[in-house]
Amino acid sequence: MSNTKTKVSKEYEFTHVASHSRRGFWTMLVVMLGFSFFSASMWAGGTLGTALTSPMFILSVLVGNLLLGAYTGSLAYIAAKTGLSTHLLAHYSFGQKGSYLASLILGITQVGWFGVGVAMFAIPVHKVLPDVPLSVLVWGSGLLMTATAWFGIKALTILSAIAVPAIAILGFMSVGKAFGDFGGLDAWLNVVPTQEMSLSSAIGICIASFISGGSLTPDFTRFAKTPKISVSTTVTAFFIGNSLMFFFGAVGASFYQLSDIADVMLKQGMIVWAIVVLGLNIWTTNDNAIYGSGLGFANITKLPKKFFVLINGVLGTAAAIFLYDNFVGWLNFLNVLIPSIGGVLIADYFFVHRRHYAHMDKHPFVTIRWSAIAAWAFGALASFYLPGISSLNSVITAMVTYWLLSRFVDKPARYTEND
Repeated sequence: MSNTKTKVSKEYEFTHVASHSRRGFWTMLVVMLGFSFFSASMWAGGTLGTALTSPMFILSVLVGNLLLGAYTGSLAYIAAKTGLSTHLLAHYSFGQKGSYLASLILGITQVGWFGVGVAMFAIPVHKVLPDVPLSVLVWGSGLLMTATAWFGIKALTILSAIAVPAIAILGFMSVGKAFGDFGGLDAWLNVVPTQEMSLSSAIGICIASFISGGSLTPDFTRFAKTPKISVSTTVTAFFIGNSLMFFFGAVGASFYQLSDIADVMLKQGMIVWAIVVLGLNIWTTNDNAIYGSGLGFANITKLPKKFFVLINGVLGTAAAIFLYDNFVGWLNFLNVLIPSIGGVLIADYFFVHRRHYAHMDKHPFVTIRWSAIAAWAFGALASFYLPGISSLNSVITAMVTYWLLSRFVDKPARYTEND
């Protein structure tokens, strides 16, 4: 049974994206770069920058983002082929009501990170501009971010088109000044780390920095005209865009012993630019977060996405300082539960349904597929208890478990006619 509405929303939260609403390479690249330009990646880069030699840092980031690109690229392919969001794709593997589990975890997590992001912008700016009340900065930035997300994928495209080049230019300005102050590229290549970290741990940090957000890749790449465009822009964004974020963070951490590029720019005397970089970076990330959360709660309630963008934006803003002070640990726990959702989606499409989903109007959906729930749970447990890279363990365990259960225990029904 399909959830398609009589009047289809331009955001297609309940059905497949129509062909006339699909977008080309450059538009999708801008959106995905805006998605992957993430403040936490710069902080993670700073962590690696203080613990690894430059060659080891480069190797870990390239390997980590290559693996992250493979994961998100797989989801991007599925989204472009089907025109469906993460939450609607979950109908095929988890079942109609089983998909609510994925939507609830993803939705709550993204609202939480939205609130944390608002505080991450407002608190540093308040330190620079103490005469401006913190509450004004919180509500002003939170409502502005919510307003742009309200207008959907078009607004995200425009915002990303402004933010991506600005962040890249200002990031390189900061790196250039650091090189000028401390002796150039050779000096960075010869920096001796103040801490120690294994290569596998560094790769794990790189992957973990964005695998939870990367699981929402279909929410954006479903608008790509072709799978080739979807996959190429996604892999480029994560392999190049996310690597740049790590590089910006690592250089500042190596020379200034500060993992946050905003703090580095303050140290460099670039106060205005620090606010601009921090604001644009968090703005693009937060808009994607609140957009994805709206799709998730729309899937559960069948109410329009815009309604939840507004509600979640207000709630996330109101709770921003509380979330920043108390909720980050809980959000990190929720993030551990997310990669196995993507693992189930990938296994269901590529290995169980062999790259063919019928239209939602024709597919024989079940209410709940317990094999998917079990695979998700095993994946989450693997991230806690298996040695190695936790997020990678989660994805692989979920994929293998779901494939085995689907093959031998709980074979899903398929629409076999030519659709």
